[in-house]
Amino acid sequence: MEQYEPDRLSPAQVAAMRRSFRNGRAALTRRSLLRASAGGALAVGGLGALSACGIPAAGNTKGGVSAEDHSAEEKVVNFSNWTEYIDVDDSEKRHPTLDRFTKRTGIKVKYTEDINDNVEFFGKIKPQLAAGQDTGRDIIVLTDWLAARLIRLGWVQKLDPSNLPHAYANLSPQFRSPDWDPGRAYSYVWQGISTVVAFNKKALDGIEVKSISDLLDNPKLKGRVGFLSEMRDSVGMTMLDMGIDPGKFTADDYDKVIARLQKAVDKGQIRRFTGNDYTSDLTKGDLAACVAWGGDIVQLKADSPDVDFILPDSGYMTSTDNMLIPNKARHKTNAERLIDFYYEPEQAAALAAYVNYVSPVDGVKPYLTKIDKTAADNPLILPDKATAAKSHAFRSLSSKEETEFEQKFAKLTGA
Repeated sequence: MEQYEPDRLSPAQVAAMRRSFRNGRAALTRRSLLRASAGGALAVGGLGALSACGIPAAGNTKGGVSAEDHSAEEKVVNFSNWTEYIDVDDSEKRHPTLDRFTKRTGIKVKYTEDINDNVEFFGKIKPQLAAGQDTGRDIIVLTDWLAARLIRLGWVQKLDPSNLPHAYANLSPQFRSPDWDPGRAYSYVWQGISTVVAFNKKALDGIEVKSISDLLDNPKLKGRVGFLSEMRDSVGMTMLDMGIDPGKFTADDYDKVIARLQKAVDKGQIRRFTGNDYTSDLTKGDLAACVAWGGDIVQLKADSPDVDFILPDSGYMTSTDNMLIPNKARHKTNAERLIDFYYEPEQAAALAAYVNYVSPVDGVKPYLTKIDKTAADNPLILPDKATAAKSHAFRSLSSKEETEFEQKFAKLTGA
């Protein structure tokens, strides 16, 4: 294998190499693994997969249960996150931003990479939450659909704005008020995830791709198009292409989208619905164009000059991974201080340079430019106002809708 010299590469390229060479196989990025596992779990059995983990149907309850806060006498915060989702100094196996937080505050961070799948992780903490007990964690990071469910169940604590001045001031407008947590009373974004149209320029061989319609309707791409196995991304992108607002759609709208995708499946236009393996297919050219996750494409572009992307004029989908404080957490104030720390632009820039997903923090660009100008100029990491204005979020679903919609999508994909 060719030997690379890290000091000649940008942080984004180093991050891409780290993921690509890990375990000696093609990149299986954190976002790909997350989305594939979450989408697959729901697609196989709808909310039955959640019920199998003992997750009850979401009600209308809000307002978490606090415990005595031991932050003052116990200078610690227990933070559970996904793998490969924070800055790392490989030479010392440490996390520089966490070290800076501890040096400044005296609060030690017990950082655990114990989240591999939304449903699986919730199965671990559900018994304690259901029993009104401490999970042993002060911060957990969950994808928006499951974060919404915990909030509805009343299993996470309301945040104290007085401990979150940077978060309140610097949260990007596009993430400020999701319908499942208006005003961010219970959650703050860790990172955002953009869904885009990606393509392999060599495989396209001059064919123009500008929209989802091009993927679904151009006969020259027959059998070389990929969509994602995550319902919200594939359906949401198709909704936008059809002039339907993913934040306000009806059941009839949803059925129209499924019918359009089914037509493309029936005529062989769509090669398959992919999870974590589309990155390899796209790089090799087996897929000429596909619906993809922006963080993956940032990484692929660093190694593959043929890979590129577009944001359709109709718009693109954005989802989030979110920091929440579960009920009965012992160190709520310490946790809020750590959440707020990551909303300081300098810290957010260090994180963005490593993970390559959408930073939710305004004011990051000058700091990120000093670390990696290419990353700072990338709209998939720091969207400008025009780019952010084109982003859309998939609306919250009721338990009934989630079951019905996932079952229809599973039938479409053959899951």
